[in-house]
Order: sequence, then structure tokens, then C-alpha cells
Amino acid sequence: MSSVAPLRVVIIGAGMIGEVHRRAATLAGADIVGVMASTVDRSCDVAAAWGTSPIHDADHLAAVGPDVVHVCSPNGLHTTHVEAALRAKAHVICEKPLATCTAHAERLAVAAANADRIATVPFVYRFHPLVRELRERARGGEFGTWQLLHGSYLQDWLLDPNATSWRVDAAQGGPSRTFADIGSHWCDLMEFVTGERIAEVFAAMATTVADRPITASASFTGAAAPTARRAVTTEDAATVLFRTATGVLGALTVSQVSAGRKNRLWFEFDGATRSAVFDQENPETVWLGGEREAVILTRDPSTGSVDQRRLSRLPAGHVQGYAQCFEAFVEDTYATIRGETRLGVPTFDDGVRSARIVDAVVESAASNHWVPVP
Repeated sequence: MSSVAPLRVVIIGAGMIGEVHRRAATLAGADIVGVMASTVDRSCDVAAAWGTSPIHDADHLAAVGPDVVHVCSPNGLHTTHVEAALRAKAHVICEKPLATCTAHAERLAVAAANADRIATVPFVYRFHPLVRELRERARGGEFGTWQLLHGSYLQDWLLDPNATSWRVDAAQGGPSRTFADIGSHWCDLMEFVTGERIAEVFAAMATTVADRPITASASFTGAAAPTARRAVTTEDAATVLFRTATGVLGALTVSQVSAGRKNRLWFEFDGATRSAVFDQENPETVWLGGEREAVILTRDPSTGSVDQRRLSRLPAGHVQGYAQCFEAFVEDTYATIRGETRLGVPTFDDGVRSARIVDAVVESAASNHWVPVP
């Protein structure tokens, strides 16, 4: 039995993603010592279901004294909740987007650094074993100079005009919804795998459902019953052209209204000698294309890069997916907190990077011009 004391964890936000965090934290050996939901009554109900204590106010975190706080609240509350966690001297895992604007994201990164706390953001698709395999091969020069970087991230959970969520409201979710929510994942993954950095963007956004119910249903659980409606001020879909700092051209399409696409993050990265294709809904294989042949590479813990083998928790043919990615991300964050070295853990600096890209995309869509990414 390990002699290391379990980390004491508080989770702020008890929706779908809060439950994902709770499961991953528990599997990583943490002790869930508190939960704060949207209201006092809901905090009490969730605490009873989770077998922990309710947290009625973020300012009470200091009295609880957690080692780690997971911030899973609506985007507009991230700044308040992260700062409360740092005041309580806790390490922080904050959902993405880190904040609803670059200035707030930068403020949180500086605050975490000044407090000497580990602070991470769950860009969890980095933790697919075959993503790590592609990254290692790219770093080794297997693909040659990048020629074109393109892909999409498509969902359909807001296809129904009666489906809604707090994310639809810009006051709670920020000025971008679809791109900030899922386009941020794609951009982080592209930069992580290829080593390229987006330097400028040209974007267009579309709101395909003009109004939605005010009453929100839980994310991904179906449409809300029709009630009073409000105008939708955030995008349902977006397309983005980009150029990297080295001049490579790229394109990305994101949507939350693409029928039949549940969570399809897909990319193709085309190099001078080889191309790579990855589909998050089918993460056990990647396609590697060459001028005279194409091969299918299968996840296998007995072969490949060190991280591909480390993150392969199951034998080949036993499908791993999003849950294992999230578990590995939380495990690696906790290991970092304990002083171990784990490569590829996304930090608040990565959250700031994402915020800068999101802000540039929003500005470009509004101005109809190319916008640089700082």
C-alpha cells in the first residue's frame, strides 16, 4: 500500500463535466472533501450523492483547506473561482476556456505563478496514446516540412432548436461558444502534435438557431421542454483559416449543429513526405499516408514511443477513449503536484494561449479581416 497521503480535492461545478472530474480524481486516489454546485440546495444534494461535504461559498475554501480545487463552473465564473482557490493555497485544475477573455486568462496565469501553485487546463485529447505517437514521430522528422494542416470538430447536441444550455448565453459562457468550447481543443492539439503555432486567423461564424429556451437542460442529455425563449448571441458553427508562424496554411471547421456527429474531432496534417489522420471517435488507429502507400497504425502498449506505451492502459484491441484521456490528465497533474516530471501536461500558459486564439477568431469574424494572434 502507498504511504503517500491522498490529495484532498474540492470540485466546484457539479454538471456533466464535474462528474467526469470527480471520477478521474477518485480513480487517481484523491479524497473528495467537498463540492459546490449552482445553489446551496443543489450543493447539499450532490454532496449527499457523492458522499462528501457541501461547499456553500467559494470564500469558504480556505477553511476546508483542499490540496487541489477542480473548477468546473460556467466559464464566466472561472476567474472568481480560480482566484478563490489560489487564496486557499490550493493547486488548480480549471476547465477550458480558462477565462472568457485574454486579460482574465493572463491574470489567472500570473496569480498561479505568483502563488507557486500547479495550475492546469484539461486539453485532454493530448492524452490519447496515438496522439503522443504522432507527436513523437513529428518531432523526429518523419512527416517532413508541414504543407497543410486541416480538420474539424463536429457535434450535434444543439441541433434541436429546443436544446439549450448556459453556454448559449454570452454572459455566462463568453463571446464565443462553439469555437471557445471545442475549437480550442483542436487548435491545442494541432500545435501540440505539429509544433507549429498559429500566427494569424481569418474567421467566419454562423448562428443557425436564432433563439432557444431560457430553461437549460444538462449538456448532451437532450432537448429542454419549450419555455420562454431568448435570442442566441453565440455561434453554432465557425470556419477558420489560419497561417502558422512558419507560413503553413491551415483550415478548421467547428459545429455544434452537425447531425449525427457526437464528438468528432478529426485532423489531417500533411507533410512533405507523409500525412497523418486522427479521428477522436475512432482513437485506436491512425492513418499514415505516403506517396506510394498508406498504412493503418494501431494503438499497442508493446510498441511505439515511450508516452504511447505509458498511456496505453489496456491491451491492443480493447478500446480506450475520452475517459482514459481524462484520467491520465488528472493523474499527470497530481503527479506534477507531488513533484514528479510528466511531459505534455497542459498548464494555465496553454489556457492563455488558447484565449488569445479565441479572441483573435472573434475579432476576425466581426471585422472580416485577418487578425494576428499575439
